[in-house]
Amino acid sequence: MMSELPPFLIFFAAALLVLLVRGQLSKLFLLAAPILTGLHIWMNIQIGDAFTYSLLNLELQFLRVDKLSLLFAYLFCIASLIATIYAIHVDDLKQQLAALLYAGSAIGAVFAGDLLTLFIFWELLAISSVFFIWARGTEKALKAGIRYLIFQITSGVFLLAGALVYFKTTGSLSFNHIGLGNTAGWLIMIAFGIKSAFPFLHTWLTDGYPEATVTGTVFLSAFTTKVAVYALARGFAGEEILVYIGVTMACFPIFYAVIENDLRKVLAYSLINQVGFMITGIGIGTALALNGAVAHAFSDVIFKGLLFMSMGAVLHRVGHVNGSDLGGLYKTMPKTAALCIVGALSISAFPLFSGFVSKSMVMTAMMQEHYDYLWLLMLFASAGVFHHAGIKIPYFAFFAHDSHLRPQEAPRNMLLAMSLAAFLCIFIGSQPQFLYAMLPMPVEYWPYDVTHVLAQLQLLFFSAMAFVWLNKVGIYPPELRSVNVDAEWFYRKLLPVSARNVIMTLSDDKAYIKSSITNTFNRLRNGFSQMSIARYHLSESWPTGSMVVWISVILAAYLLLDSFVYKTIQ
Repeated sequence: MMSELPPFLIFFAAALLVLLVRGQLSKLFLLAAPILTGLHIWMNIQIGDAFTYSLLNLELQFLRVDKLSLLFAYLFCIASLIATIYAIHVDDLKQQLAALLYAGSAIGAVFAGDLLTLFIFWELLAISSVFFIWARGTEKALKAGIRYLIFQITSGVFLLAGALVYFKTTGSLSFNHIGLGNTAGWLIMIAFGIKSAFPFLHTWLTDGYPEATVTGTVFLSAFTTKVAVYALARGFAGEEILVYIGVTMACFPIFYAVIENDLRKVLAYSLINQVGFMITGIGIGTALALNGAVAHAFSDVIFKGLLFMSMGAVLHRVGHVNGSDLGGLYKTMPKTAALCIVGALSISAFPLFSGFVSKSMVMTAMMQEHYDYLWLLMLFASAGVFHHAGIKIPYFAFFAHDSHLRPQEAPRNMLLAMSLAAFLCIFIGSQPQFLYAMLPMPVEYWPYDVTHVLAQLQLLFFSAMAFVWLNKVGIYPPELRSVNVDAEWFYRKLLPVSARNVIMTLSDDKAYIKSSITNTFNRLRNGFSQMSIARYHLSESWPTGSMVVWISVILAAYLLLDSFVYKTIQ
C-alpha cells in the first residue's frame, strides 16, 4: 500500500537515478524528489500510519505519523525544493547526491518511530551533509569538514549508547518522551544537544557552514539543527534545563555576530540564536511554548534560508562576503538586496512577517510561566538579532560605503528560489492561521493584538535608533578583516599547545624528542609501504593524518563510553 511507503525512499531512489543517469536529465530527478515526496505525504500518509521492518529480532519503525512529524516532513520538502531550485545550475554530482540523501535522511529521521531507526538516519545526516563543505575544495573547507564530521559522529556515538542503555532499562526502543530521569536520557540529550549546537558544542556550525559551497550552506541551514529540534521536542519537552540552555544560546551568539566580518558566519551565529528560542520553548513545555518552538522552526528554515541564499548570491558574484569589503551592491543587485531585506525583516520579527507570528508564541509562554528575568534576556536577544541579522547583513552587504563593486544580478534560478522564500515569509506572517493549523497542539493564540504589535514596534524602533547612534559616534564595532575564535579555542589552540608543552617537558633534550617523533613516523611509513599502501603518507598529508588522529580519539572515547554503558546496564 502507498500509505506504507516511507517517504524518504523517494529521495533515495532519486539519488540512485541521478547516479545512473547523470547529465542534464538528472536535474529533473532533483526537482521531482521533493515535489513527489510532498504529494505522497499529502495524499497517502495519514496520522496513525505506521510501517515496521524486522531485522535480527528487532522491529525498526520507519514510519510513525503524527502532527509533529507531518509538519517537519512538509517543512523539509519545501526547504529541499527551494534549495534545489537555488542550486539547479550546479553540475557537481557529489553535491547533487548529497542534497538528495541529506533531505531524505532528515525526512526519515522525523518519521522514525524508534531510537535505532533514528540512529541510522542520524548518521546518514552527518555523512551526507559533510560533502557540502568538502565540495568547496579549499584547504580550509577540508579541515572544517573533518572537524564538522567529528562532532556529528560523536553525536551518533552518544545516541547509540543512550539507546542501548534505554533498551536495557525499559525493554523498548520506542522513540517517545524520554526525559532526564536516567542515564539513557542524559546520553541521548547530549546527542541531540550536539546537533542542536548547544553552548560549547556549537563550533561545528560556525566553523563548517561558512566554509561550505555557495549552495551547500542553504541545505545545511535547513536540516541538521531542525531535526535535532524535532528530536528534543519529542523526547524532552518540559525539561526545565532546556530553558536555561535555550536562553544562553539566544544571547551569547550576539556578541560574536556583531564583531564578525564574514557575513555567512554572522548568519551561522544567528542560526544558533534562533534555535535558542526553539529550545527555550521546548524546555517550557506548555502547549503554547511547544507550538511556538515548532512554528519558529518552520519560520526559521524559510527566512534563514532566504538570508543564506542572498549572501550566497553575493558570494557567487563577488567571490567573498566580507562586510569590510562590500557595500553599494544594491546598484547592480537590487532584486537580491530587496529579497535580503524581506529575510531581515522576518528574522527581526517585524509584524506581517513570519518571525513575528512564531517568536511571539515563545515570548508569551515565558511570561505566562513567570520566567520574568529570562524573558528580559530574551528581549535583549530579540533586539540583538535585529542588530546583527536584521540590519548588519543587508546594510554592510548592499549599502554602507560604496565598494565600487558592480557585479551582475543573481542568476534567475537563485532569484526564483529567493522569491519563493520571501513569499512564504510574507504569507506566513500575514496569514498565520494556516501555519497554526498544522501545529501539533490546538492553538488558542493570536499574535495581532494592539499591545503586542506596539510593544514589538517600539523594541525594533529603539534597536534601530541604537544602531544608528552607535555608528554615528563610532562605538559600533567596525568591520575588520579578522578571524574570531570562540569555544573552538580549547581544541584548536589550548589542547595542541598543552600537548606540545607536555612533550617538551618530558625531556630537556628537545632535539631528541623531535628525532624520536620523526623516526616513529618514518617507521610507520615504512610499515605501510610493506603492506602495499605506500601511497598514503600520514606524515605528508595534514588532513589525512589529522583524520587518523581524530578517528583514533573518537574510537578511544567510544571504547570508554562503551565500557561505561556496559557497567551501567549490568
